[in-house]
Amino acid sequence: MNVMGIDPGRDKCGVAILNSDGEIKFQRVVVTDELADVLKNLAAQFDIQTVILGDGTTHKSAAQKISAAGLNFQLVDEKHTTEEARRLYWKKNPPSGWRKFLPTSMQVPPEPVDAIVAEILVKRFLEIRT
Repeated sequence: MNVMGIDPGRDKCGVAILNSDGEIKFQRVVVTDELADVLKNLAAQFDIQTVILGDGTTHKSAAQKISAAGLNFQLVDEKHTTEEARRLYWKKNPPSGWRKFLPTSMQVPPEPVDAIVAEILVKRFLEIRT
């Protein structure tokens, strides 16, 4: 079973696809205007069973695109996911050079963490189900 997570945003959305074991199959930040096409392509490519959508500010627009693509979705609380995603980013990409001496809690990742938020949303969903 593959589950897609979406962290909706005004300009960009995080998208992640994980299998039921929590293994990442796809993870990317996409332009919000391209979300509908991305959904259709990924749903066909990965045989998506469920879409998990963060319940943040712009989730209603993303929900319409998900429904238009013929997919079912479930809302998941995205409270504190950005902070969690920043911690996970630094765990996956430990700082090097002089940055390793500065606590990661004081650093901002050099790239958007929206796709990691999408990963966290799917993991929250999978934890609820088990």
